[in-house]
Amino acid sequence: MTKFTKGLAALATAAALSAAFSVPSKAEDLPKLKAALQMSGTVAWEVDTIHHYGFDAAQGFTLEALDVAGSPASRVALAAGEVDMIVADWLWVAAQRAEGKDYVFVPYSKAVGGLYVPKDSPAQTIADLAGGKIGIAGGPNDKSWLILRAFAAQTEGLDLAANTEQVYGAPPLIFKSALSGELDGAINFWHFGAKMDAAGMRLLTSTSEAAVALGLNPDTPLLGYVVRGEVLKNHPELVAGLAAASRQAKDLLATDDAAWDRLRPEMNVKTDAQFAALKTGWIDGIPPKGPVSDADAAKMLDLMAQLGGVDLVGQATTLPEGTFYHPGT
Repeated sequence: MTKFTKGLAALATAAALSAAFSVPSKAEDLPKLKAALQMSGTVAWEVDTIHHYGFDAAQGFTLEALDVAGSPASRVALAAGEVDMIVADWLWVAAQRAEGKDYVFVPYSKAVGGLYVPKDSPAQTIADLAGGKIGIAGGPNDKSWLILRAFAAQTEGLDLAANTEQVYGAPPLIFKSALSGELDGAINFWHFGAKMDAAGMRLLTSTSEAAVALGLNPDTPLLGYVVRGEVLKNHPELVAGLAAASRQAKDLLATDDAAWDRLRPEMNVKTDAQFAALKTGWIDGIPPKGPVSDADAAKMLDLMAQLGGVDLVGQATTLPEGTFYHPGT
């Protein structure tokens, strides 16, 4: 090898090392979007996908996820300005905006559960559960429970709350109680519903079916990334990047089985049936592209206000302007 070629080789090696060390530096220099998230939940699957495939970096930011124990902790962190973003439902955002807090909802999921019964249950309609015991994971103001109550009243003339015994509990407890046969019916968060389905329980009425019967749009996403208005105002490119990275992850997970196989160890599944049910449920929960319809949301808010009152929607008797993120704002 001549001195000239040795020199070229040295330059090439130096350039390669420089490039290798410059990539992390550039990644570290990207603006961070701090999020307080319950990483034991299903949102972790999307966040993991965003990180693994570099969708956040491709959109010019770094998504920094801080694990929290639950919704109360994340909401405290958001209010204190310790983080830029959390996950919550838009009804909560509407209630907060009605109180003057500047939070904005970026759609994440439209996944909802339904009312499940044991596989050998004779029940064919909600009316057949009169006199029975229903387990409810989200408490008396759970959105699925409220929608199903309104559905029962409209289609069966049945006051579901007055004609059944309600048992409230954490999602895992309702799940176990339902499988053990202690309940005549169970309403749980969608991912526990998927596991109940995988275990052989039968979906009696889906929340989406009930919503359609009530004139609501089931494509209205309930859960979303909630960002502080200050972040949107001062760094609109970060919120736009978040929305784009989220959609990239969704598009990939909707079409690539290998992306799900990679996530399986994190999904806390015990059987292939559970894995398949959770995968299908998550994909079915992907909201449509485009902005959320304020008119559709206002209709749902009105029903929730009637059924849940101030405990659910606070002072948000009408949909506060600016509740939903619209690209370009």
